[in-house]
Amino acid sequence: MVDFIIDFALVLFYTMRDVLPIILLIIFFQIVVLKQPIPHLKKMILGGIYVVLGLALFLMGLEKALFPVGKIMATQLSDPAFIGATEGELLNWRSYYWIYIFAALIGFATTIAEPSLIAVALKADEVSAGTINPWGLRITVAIGVALALALGTFRIVTGTPLFIYIMAGYFIVIIQTIFAPRKLIALAYDSGGVTTSTVTVPLVAALGLGLSSSVPGRNPAIDGFGLIAFASLFPIITVLGYAQFMELKTRLFKIKTEKNAI
Repeated sequence: MVDFIIDFALVLFYTMRDVLPIILLIIFFQIVVLKQPIPHLKKMILGGIYVVLGLALFLMGLEKALFPVGKIMATQLSDPAFIGATEGELLNWRSYYWIYIFAALIGFATTIAEPSLIAVALKADEVSAGTINPWGLRITVAIGVALALALGTFRIVTGTPLFIYIMAGYFIVIIQTIFAPRKLIALAYDSGGVTTSTVTVPLVAALGLGLSSSVPGRNPAIDGFGLIAFASLFPIITVLGYAQFMELKTRLFKIKTEKNAI
């Protein structure tokens, strides 16, 4: 208990140190540049305290739970005893199918729970007057992250270069952008960015490092990173793909309606 209190006090101190420049910047612009008093000062102070405490607790949770969980799961699912191999044996990529399944499911689950994505989905629903369904957007993005992490773990297992996947992925995005409905292009690109946030990144980073440490012939410094890049890219593809599918469906419905009218 004493160790926990000491650790939390240190994390809280570092969090306050990191947040302090933001607070000073806001105060400077409000008082010196805008020459206005700070509105609702008591509420802002209370909110600031909540933010600092929340960040400190979140960072403690990362260190004590999320990072270890991601690494342990990757290590256990790629353990030679689990997949029926001898220590140090180079296996076929098919032997690690549980890793691909776990990566896809954890990617889907963490993205659904991602606060940044929830915020973007709600705002998209608000500005589109209900045209964009928040749950539809979240599920589409989550499917993209699931595919991304499954493919990303496959890349780690096989040891293929990261740039091949990224170049191919952005080539697909460029082609989709040309033909996708203009009103959803910016939202699709933002959807890729918000997936790499507070919930997803810690687990994804730990998963990649844990897997690269366990697979024979892989180097965590070289192969362990890159999953976050996949998680940023593939939601763009799925959201643009969903937009194109809905546009095609609408066109086909209009054509069918016109034929029936004739």
